Amino acid sequence: MKAYCVVVADGTRARFFTLEPAALPTGEAGPNLVEQEDLISTEKEVPGTEMWTDTKSARGGSRPGAPAYGYDDQRDRHEDEFEKRFAQRITEEAVRVAQQQKAAHLVLVAEARMLGFLRDALDVPAHVSFEVHELAKDMTKLTPSELHEHLAGANLLPARQGAPGWVPRAQ
Repeated sequence: MKAYCVVVADGTRARFFTLEPAALPTGEAGPNLVEQEDLISTEKEVPGTEMWTDTKSARGGSRPGAPAYGYDDQRDRHEDEFEKRFAQRITEEAVRVAQQQKAAHLVLVAEARMLGFLRDALDVPAHVSFEVHELAKDMTKLTPSELHEHLAGANLLPARQGAPGWVPRAQ
């Protein structure tokens, strides 16, 4: 079986999985996704009141009854930068885990915006060769078996065999 490394991420958390054969070759379902690591973005955990001097307001005015005006304190840009830095950490760790596992496939799963940051940050060294597959969907809260089922349904991972109710496909 070819080795797979799966990374499931959102703006605050990244989970790293590998696809492992069943522990017992007879009767047990397999292969199984096994969680190897979990990364948390500490920048996104800081409450807004500690990060910013004022609470965000969309409008301001100089005196009561005066016309209101909008302003932009660039928070969105700062939050994008936090996610870009986190994406860099995620991709560095993903490449490390994929190299360690001698993976032939790296599967990146994240909501579309974060997937774009991951794609931009991914820097695979020339001596490393694996195929990168992507799925734009937030699946960080799924269990390993639920995640495996979804990814196998999307043809990104081999399906589990030997599971209850499993019937091999006629070829």
